[in-house]
Amino acid sequence: MKTHTGNLGNSSKMPSHISLEGDERRGSCLGISLDLAKFMLSTLIMAEVKSTFTLEKGQQAPAFQLADAEGKNYQSAELFGDNGTLVVFACNHCPFVIMLAKELGEYAQELAELGVSTIAINSNDVANYPQDSPAKMVEFAVQNGWNFPYLYDESQNVAHAYAAACTPDFYLFDGDGQLAYAGEFCPARPTNGVDVTASSLRAAVDLMLAGRIDGIKNSFSSGCNIKWKTGNEPVYFTPKR
Repeated sequence: MKTHTGNLGNSSKMPSHISLEGDERRGSCLGISLDLAKFMLSTLIMAEVKSTFTLEKGQQAPAFQLADAEGKNYQSAELFGDNGTLVVFACNHCPFVIMLAKELGEYAQELAELGVSTIAINSNDVANYPQDSPAKMVEFAVQNGWNFPYLYDESQNVAHAYAAACTPDFYLFDGDGQLAYAGEFCPARPTNGVDVTASSLRAAVDLMLAGRIDGIKNSFSSGCNIKWKTGNEPVYFTPKR
């Protein structure tokens, strides 16, 4: 199985360059009306959360054991690729994830051909955010061509171990399981009108595979904050007011 989310603030004005007409991914994929989708996007500037960069270049990937949405268990060691591994914290409902989900699915296929595996992890509190439930993870993966494991971090322990803060949050590890890059997929955000590509991540992968990890620079990812269970918030989490 293979299968991807966010928090909203309280801005009232929609950036003028954003258009949702004809883009079904931002509305129908969420199962909401176009007007509601527009309202949700209008809040993103207030709600945007950035990567923590707590996990540093050269550190070993924290090991984990998680199940996918259908209950199949995986050990991280069995999923890591010979030449590298991309770990992305994601969910189903966050507009920052939705906007790049299909491109991520396509780029993951390229990575697989290079011996780099991809793993997505959903750590959100599904009791309060049922859009991110395991059943909907399956739907989301299929819709976006995610032919890689999409795992459910029910305890949120894996998000804590990686110091993940937002969805999406990307971590690229080399063939030895050491962090080579952390940050964004590309500079595109729902509010800036930039085309979605894998530019930032692709540049990091190219340098990593060329043995030039020292030349890789992190670039902040940003998105909806991971939806922490009450009392399980990490020290780096600052609630939006």
